[in-house]
Amino acid sequence: MGVRLMVVDDHRLLAEALASALKLRGHRVLAAAAPTSGAAELVVSRAPEVCLFGTASPAAPGAFDPIARIGQERPQVAVVVLGPVPSPRGIAAAFAAGAAGYVRHDERIEGVERAMLKARAGESAIAPQLLRGAFAELLNPAAQPDDEGRRLLRMLTPREAEVLVRVAEGEGTRLIAAGMDIAPSTARTHVQRVLMKLGVGSRLEAAALAARTGLLERAAATGGVPPQGSYASDGPSPQGSYAPDGAPGGTRQGPYVPGQRG
Repeated sequence: MGVRLMVVDDHRLLAEALASALKLRGHRVLAAAAPTSGAAELVVSRAPEVCLFGTASPAAPGAFDPIARIGQERPQVAVVVLGPVPSPRGIAAAFAAGAAGYVRHDERIEGVERAMLKARAGESAIAPQLLRGAFAELLNPAAQPDDEGRRLLRMLTPREAEVLVRVAEGEGTRLIAAGMDIAPSTARTHVQRVLMKLGVGSRLEAAALAARTGLLERAAATGGVPPQGSYASDGPSPQGSYAPDGAPGGTRQGPYVPGQRG
């Protein structure tokens, strides 16, 4: 029997893609949404069985405040966090806030589906090896790892960083071109360069990699335009909700539904 669920993520493209994939597998997606900061309002109003809560920054202060509110107002809703690994403090914070499970962002759809079913049944949905790794890291902190997001960011020019942010927000080539005041052919070239530099084959893969490594947050924190001298430049830097099934689409910042393209 399919699960009645909602998908929220800090990045619209990822929420939309996951919602569409789960629909194809027979689950009832009540809504897909971005960002996660507004998840509680939608979950409280629609009362799904499961909420998939995707965040690239699980250790950030207040990241799981919406989960705590859901637990207070809709305790019957099981929340499964989709987050990066390693992130032992993020895993601990998710469960402390009341999450029923934690799944890697790069988990296969079958793994996400298993976690949903376990959470709906009242079980903790987290892979044993993930839990062991989190405890091991908390008890024996490793040396600071290389910052993959920073390394990737240095590979991109300012315009390419802005393009990546727009791609992750679900913008198509024409919207990217209009938003950056460039020709569609130029926007298409920038997108292809971003895919090539990140070593991925599609926009969805680029968005997923950027979210998983924290690259997207670094680029978005400056509006897609990096500070001067932080990495390669290709010239002067630019100056720099929710929708249930069947609801009409909106603008870049507004509501959308799974399957809708900008």
